[in-house]
Amino acid sequence: MDTPAAPFLDPLATPFNEPDLPQGSRLRAGTGRSNQLAERYALRIQQGLAAPGSRLPSVRECARQHGVSPSTVVAAYDQLQARGLVEARSQRGFFVRAPRRTEEGSAPRALAQRSPPVDATALIRGMFATASDRPGPGSGLLPPDWLDATLLQRALRRACSQADVGLRYGEPAGDPGLRQQLAQRLADLGIDATPRQIVTATGATHALDVIARAWLQPGDAVLIDEPGWAVEFARLSALGMRLLPVPRGPMGPDLAAMAQLAALHRPKLYVTVSVLHNPTGCSLPLAAAHQVLRLAEAHDFAIVEDDTYAWFAPNHAPRLAALDGLRRTIYVSGFSKILAPNWRVGYLAAPGAWVDRLIDTKMISSLTTPALTEQAVAWCLEQGLLRRHAERVQDRLDAARSGTMRLAEQAGCRPVTPPQGLFGWIDTGLDTDRLAEQLLDEGWLLAPGSLFLAVRRPSACMRINFATSQDPRFWHAFEAARAALRR
Repeated sequence: MDTPAAPFLDPLATPFNEPDLPQGSRLRAGTGRSNQLAERYALRIQQGLAAPGSRLPSVRECARQHGVSPSTVVAAYDQLQARGLVEARSQRGFFVRAPRRTEEGSAPRALAQRSPPVDATALIRGMFATASDRPGPGSGLLPPDWLDATLLQRALRRACSQADVGLRYGEPAGDPGLRQQLAQRLADLGIDATPRQIVTATGATHALDVIARAWLQPGDAVLIDEPGWAVEFARLSALGMRLLPVPRGPMGPDLAAMAQLAALHRPKLYVTVSVLHNPTGCSLPLAAAHQVLRLAEAHDFAIVEDDTYAWFAPNHAPRLAALDGLRRTIYVSGFSKILAPNWRVGYLAAPGAWVDRLIDTKMISSLTTPALTEQAVAWCLEQGLLRRHAERVQDRLDAARSGTMRLAEQAGCRPVTPPQGLFGWIDTGLDTDRLAEQLLDEGWLLAPGSLFLAVRRPSACMRINFATSQDPRFWHAFEAARAALRR
């Protein structure tokens, strides 16, 4: 018996007869509507935004979505079929085909090793270029008006005043002044690290990638939290790693499940967000943190602690790197969440014996990191300006969290975990993939629960950003969409 196909999620679904279409969606002179529709779906498929086997909208539904006739949709689908991108199944509709085989008879390496669909990229693309100017409840960023543009301009002017800034390569490990400030920052968190143990990166994601490439080989097993960060799942899978999902709840990972997986699969790493976990918002209790470290010692795996949301959390929150003394833990953090998304400055702190290996891997991937922005961040830290900015953001986020949860509960949702930090993990009572598809047509970007699972399956949960989910219009649209789907 065939299993139900996942729906085809079209992030750019916009009616062709809409008067004010976003850039890239307008009709092109002299090009038929069937050709435009075929090109739109072909792009979605080629970008990996539709998993093999997912079903395209029915002819009638597609015609309704795009404001065209059914015959136009049929002609577009025929083009996609002729190009080998979709296949027609009798009485069932059109489905995305699996990637074509290479001449040797095997799927391309990167696609063949990618166990979950690349759903993470759909969310990222939506963050970079949405079809609406409405705030995205599924976004991972602060609203632009929460950020301090004046601070960034002052910091850049200060960095540019140095005579030779940017005229030569920076140090492979990163700007010395920034690493000195980062050592002080880590001391405030209870982590004892010298500047020699710190390596900068182009954002926390780059730091995580450097660690994976330095430490892992294709086929290695990696423990990860589930639910967890969709981009990390996709990235590790693309590198050919075997993901070992550990259930994560309000009290941390399921330690019994972690012990069993570690005994069976001998993982090389455990990648986790211990403080203000994405997507649940929970932090690791002290007792659970000690147990995780004991398991790492017993089964000889290293821990990568992603503290991306450190600036939204109190300094005294338990960090694995502090408890472990950086013996088998690598600590990762960055500044794009608190300063600005495009300020891609991140860093890692590791045991001293591991640092050269990490620097070598960084140099292979990026040579060095930009000294200009690193010196600007160092000045923000040295002057205490970043700390004061973070305190203002935390105060504002506390108020937003309260207001957003009130709206969510009025809309019939309930928190799965206690609301903390930037993100809320809420139960909607309905498959959130279907809700996401419905609300995208109205310009609202959601982060459905299936995005945060290592192997995609339906989920009634979704992640909301407290800072970008305060618009009552969204919750009204949410209630209407849920009611329509239930009918």
